[in-house]
Amino acid sequence: MKTFRILAVSLAGLAFAGLAHAAGGAKHPHAPEGGWPFEGVTGQYDKASVQRGYQVYKQVCASCHSMKLLSYRNLGEEGGPFYDPAYPNPNDNPFVKALAAENEIVSPVPNDVGEFDLRPATPADRFRSPFPNDAAARAANGGALPPDLSVITKARVGGASYIYSLLTGYPDFALYEDRITEENGETVYTTVIDMAKFEKLGEYMPHHGPAYLIQPTGQYYNPYMAGDTKPNYLGDPRHAPPGGFLAMGPQLTDGRVEYTDGTEATIDQMAIDVSQFLTWAGDPKLQARKEVGLATMVYLGILTILLWFSYKRIWRKVEH
Repeated sequence: MKTFRILAVSLAGLAFAGLAHAAGGAKHPHAPEGGWPFEGVTGQYDKASVQRGYQVYKQVCASCHSMKLLSYRNLGEEGGPFYDPAYPNPNDNPFVKALAAENEIVSPVPNDVGEFDLRPATPADRFRSPFPNDAAARAANGGALPPDLSVITKARVGGASYIYSLLTGYPDFALYEDRITEENGETVYTTVIDMAKFEKLGEYMPHHGPAYLIQPTGQYYNPYMAGDTKPNYLGDPRHAPPGGFLAMGPQLTDGRVEYTDGTEATIDQMAIDVSQFLTWAGDPKLQARKEVGLATMVYLGILTILLWFSYKRIWRKVEH
């Protein structure tokens, strides 16, 4: 009976998954070629990549997205991208101080005339938020609220792979086509995407009939964004492309960031780096935890062997 129930639940799960795909569910996110260095029992962050990822966040993402759970001193803590053994206290790390000072925040103490001045941030300060509150953030982004990125890789299925796939999954600008039509005497501007040429869809590429996707004004199509594209698809609704629409347009272009270490800033490289930085932000103690876990497993393994031989020794004259 128990086996039957487990089988029934499994089949129900598969059915719901099929419905989600039929409704235009997002594509499954994938890791970059070669995978992630922090995966596996002994995996760890690529420190240089995390450092570059902070640069991408600072120059590209920070204009809209906050990281309210992080302080600048976290960058210089052990396991952080800018940790220096010479400064065990990250508040004393001069490089972290310089990174923090690049940002101006509102002083918590008013001046002599009762106004709040801007001052350079210190390592003890939280990451500077681009907007004073959620209402201001929505007003600046057409009603959409940019999510906080502090633990975004923990909050999204696929983690770093989701961020990487989303950032690199937008259609190329060459696939967009602006159409002008007249409806009830009014000029209507419509942007459509030629899905038959969108090679990133892979097996989901349409092969029969017209295959255009209408992109809503102020929204952008991405196959890795959860949603339903059928209402906007000019084609067979049974084969509507996966994914959905989001308010954030494609942010990465080749060369947008000039890496301080000389690495070529391609779209793929920037997506890898910022994904790894955001993974570190959500799990900064990953490497230390794996080291302790591995040592613990080795210890338990040796203890198990010793207990086995002790058991055989103590009970050697007793028949079982």
